[in-house]
Amino acid sequence: MADGSKPLPGALRWNLGDLTVTALNDGWFQGSLDLVTGISKEEAGALQRAGFRSEAPVVTLNAFLVTGAGRKPVLIDSGYGHFGPATMGRVPAALALAGVEPEEIETVLLTHLHPDHAGGLVKENGSAAYPNAELVVHATEAAHWLPDEALSRAPDAAKPYFENARKAVAPYGARLRKHEGGELVPGITAVPLPGHTPGHCGMRIVSGDKSLLMWTDVVHMPAIQFKQPEAGVAFDVDGDQARATRKRVLDEVATEKTFIAGSHLEFPALGTVARDGAGYSFVPALWVAGEQP
Repeated sequence: MADGSKPLPGALRWNLGDLTVTALNDGWFQGSLDLVTGISKEEAGALQRAGFRSEAPVVTLNAFLVTGAGRKPVLIDSGYGHFGPATMGRVPAALALAGVEPEEIETVLLTHLHPDHAGGLVKENGSAAYPNAELVVHATEAAHWLPDEALSRAPDAAKPYFENARKAVAPYGARLRKHEGGELVPGITAVPLPGHTPGHCGMRIVSGDKSLLMWTDVVHMPAIQFKQPEAGVAFDVDGDQARATRKRVLDEVATEKTFIAGSHLEFPALGTVARDGAGYSFVPALWVAGEQP
């Protein structure tokens, strides 16, 4: 009999026109109010409690798989891999649940090169986790993290981020494509969302009259940042720019009723954004077993 105490992998499919988008849960890590910037710890804690969440935020993580329309599978981000705590690194199990082998992945679109998004590219032995895949990342993002001179001039506290980015992409060698925006593969377009990192990009997925914006790290702590978009996180490379991006994107998606997904929204992390007083609320998409209504 299976061990009923072990967590099940998290993989949930959503039909988007002729495509299927599958949310892949990579796990979680224990955050802290010390990570919150732009507002007081007291306000941040109150927002957590008002959202029926622990005062110390639990930060969840998702990657996304795009299949269908005769294409080979495309992965958006790779999770933390072995770089993160034991509660993370679950994208491979979620992929297996979705019926996809790592060797089938033809393209990995990277929203940015933080380790929770790129760490899953490499196995503990240093080999490529997706041996047949091309990596695609914004040229500005690559220029920020990957050159030798970028590592040498990085503050000591930040050097592990630069080292991990380099380790993650190293086994792919020439199979690293740097883009300047636009359509990266048929139906998926990069959307610049700078601030969190210099080349931080969302991914707009379009099939027929259906579309989805995967906004990656616009929001890390949903109970706090939807209600108070001024709140940022210590991981933001440029906090002011990240804040401006978040406020702009929240206004746009609420106005346009855009279907969104997020790396740090609670699984399955698909839905829409509604205005709620001076802030916003996340409205999860309706999900049912079987065919979607």
